[in-house]
Amino acid sequence: MDLELLTKQTVDIVRQASTFIQQEAALFSRDKIEYKDLNNLVSYVDKEAEKLLVAGLSAILPEASFITEEGTTGQEPNPTALNWIIDPLDGTTNFIHGIPVYCVSVGLARGKELLIGVIHEPSLDEMFYAWQGGGSWCNGKSISVSAVQLLQESLIATGFPYYKFEKQKRYMYLLEILMQKTHGIRRMGAAAVDLAYVAAGRFDGFYEYNLNSWDMAAGVLLIKEAGGTVTDFSGSDNYLFGGDIVAASGAHKELVEVILENF
Repeated sequence: MDLELLTKQTVDIVRQASTFIQQEAALFSRDKIEYKDLNNLVSYVDKEAEKLLVAGLSAILPEASFITEEGTTGQEPNPTALNWIIDPLDGTTNFIHGIPVYCVSVGLARGKELLIGVIHEPSLDEMFYAWQGGGSWCNGKSISVSAVQLLQESLIATGFPYYKFEKQKRYMYLLEILMQKTHGIRRMGAAAVDLAYVAAGRFDGFYEYNLNSWDMAAGVLLIKEAGGTVTDFSGSDNYLFGGDIVAASGAHKELVEVILENF
């Protein structure tokens, strides 16, 4: 595969989905909200954006299967295959409440090997993209993780659980510890945006648990190609389908150590 060409084609398809999302943002009414389960929201916008992405990506790489958040393909995911991994609207709750922090996230992976990552944040019209061996980019300019080496000089992003609260007390304790050991903690409400910002050097690190592959696939490749490090909470590589992630620049090792000690 020509990954650079395929990335450019993916960027065009992602932009089409983002345009649809922004058009609908001006018209959206909360009576169109659906609940998948507790606090897990979805709308017709998520579903229709996903259909647009699936149709476009199927045309450029018909041999690939899909792992999607909204399951509009009807396929049973095979994590060992060549898969497009799609979150059509990461930050749905922000979108529904009119908070302009949400994005389209598309990754291509063969098993756990990430090949392409594209994230578009429509409110700022920032297109982040990377392909294996090709570096990370935003709107045509090369990006890299920050040069910060110490946790105490780092600005860290995270997400809060909105379901599966079994580990909430431990997680909030970890948050308390990291508040004292960093420049601060930010919670944007869209994991893919957080990861893109780590790749661009805006955040020095990100950690979260209870995530899915579509939350992180594209962002992980962006960070790796931008010079960062990505692991799970234990410091190993079981993050893409494992549910928890630590992604950072120079302070990665220290951040993992604090998580292991306190969570």
